[in-house]
Amino acid sequence: MQRTAILVDGAFFLARYRKVWGERDANDARTVAKTLFGMALEHLKALDRPREALYRIFFYDCPPLEKVLVRPVSGEAVDFSRTGAAAFRRDLHDQLRRQRKLALRLGRLADRGEWKLKFAAYQQLRDGTLSWEDLGDEHFEPDMRQTQVDMKIGIDIAALTYKRLVDQIVLVAGDADFIPAAKLARYEGIDFILDPMWQGIAPDLHEHIDGLQSVCPRPF
Repeated sequence: MQRTAILVDGAFFLARYRKVWGERDANDARTVAKTLFGMALEHLKALDRPREALYRIFFYDCPPLEKVLVRPVSGEAVDFSRTGAAAFRRDLHDQLRRQRKLALRLGRLADRGEWKLKFAAYQQLRDGTLSWEDLGDEHFEPDMRQTQVDMKIGIDIAALTYKRLVDQIVLVAGDADFIPAAKLARYEGIDFILDPMWQGIAPDLHEHIDGLQSVCPRPF
């Protein structure tokens, strides 16, 4: 029987969600979870496969930051475990665990306990619309990065491929970190499709996939 696995880079999906579904509340975890599942079903429809062909949806993310940090300008202490962003992430993960045919894969959030200048503020400093003297807490963000997420995606692609659990993989992502895993899957005969949710990709990525397919509404 034909089987399709859909792998979703959570951080990428949530970033694109705000642009693609601008009319929806991006902080409503239940709506986001349902939208994700609906997008998976749209992929099956576009591939002319029945709903029963869905092997599983894999969602890769990290737990929220839950530390107390001191803001770089005001010196005010902020407990990130009590922020709206942390509450949303916890609620979203709970909603995803309740979804049928969905596996939640959590990596780690590595943070240095420091702050970094936001990219937008850096650009404003470069073009002269912001001066160093005017920098405030709002121009900084915690210096952190996801770890183990790309590794988990690669391991799952390899496991799905070698165990012959599926004959088709749809990856929702926007960078080139997946290329080694995609090469492996394609070499073993897996139909490998990339969904960048209408975000542009580098021209050379086309040679490492079997198809490019975005099923969400195209943002203007």
